[in-house]
Amino acid sequence: MIIVIILALLFVFFLAIGLIDGNRFVVVEEEFALPKLKKECKFVLISDVHNKVYGENNALFIKAVKKINPDFIILAGDLVTSSPNEDMEPGIALVKALSSDYKVYFGLGNHEEKIKQQRDKFQDQFALLKKKLTHPNIVWLENESAEIPKYNIKITGLALALQYFAHFQLRKMEKDYLKNVIGTSDRTKCNLLIAHNPDYFSEYAKWGADLVLSGHVHGGIMRLPLIGGVISPSYRLFPKYDGGVFWENDAVMLLGRGMGSHTIPFRFFNPAQLYAVTLKPCK
Repeated sequence: MIIVIILALLFVFFLAIGLIDGNRFVVVEEEFALPKLKKECKFVLISDVHNKVYGENNALFIKAVKKINPDFIILAGDLVTSSPNEDMEPGIALVKALSSDYKVYFGLGNHEEKIKQQRDKFQDQFALLKKKLTHPNIVWLENESAEIPKYNIKITGLALALQYFAHFQLRKMEKDYLKNVIGTSDRTKCNLLIAHNPDYFSEYAKWGADLVLSGHVHGGIMRLPLIGGVISPSYRLFPKYDGGVFWENDAVMLLGRGMGSHTIPFRFFNPAQLYAVTLKPCK
């Protein structure tokens, strides 16, 4: 009887934690000194929204971004969720609201790539998403780059093929894959690479990224002390890259834990994160 009571209490405890952490977010500040950056700037990193709403019409989300008052916003994929019956309006409304005040650089995640590639299943969902988010302040980066001369920044958005999001395994990246799909990095610029899947950080660093901006892992869904994230969306336990800052030689990766979730709407000891990032020139 005592064991049953203990198990019931644990169930209620974890259910409460999952619901609370699944419906709140924190703002995390990071600062990086990058080579070839001409001038200090600030941006907001948003990843894995999955149509999550905080407050009426996402008022809490928008208020937090406006309080940071960034020079631009980077969206590192998975604004929406790839479901044939998914209502994309919350994500669309969020980006529309933000783009009225800020430039938004939109890199694709696996969910956008899925609705783009699998038209037999998702019909015109991707075309509709792009149509509704066509605005001078919204820059879609599908294996394309955009420059911000004021800071000497070049932002490249990698639309990674779905084969590199395989479940249960980490597929080796083909030789010269990055060069073939996004070209070579411009060593005269400060290179920011939006790459939704962090598992290929070594390849991104070799390509020439100064700062990689990723998402996808949702912080590992549950986080444990000293261990970190427990499981990735690829169903691999204790992922190497689960959230936060990672270094590979001279390259750095900022991996967002995401603002939303899908399939299972719970996060355990792992609230959503909105990043306020300051970039400074190397001294």
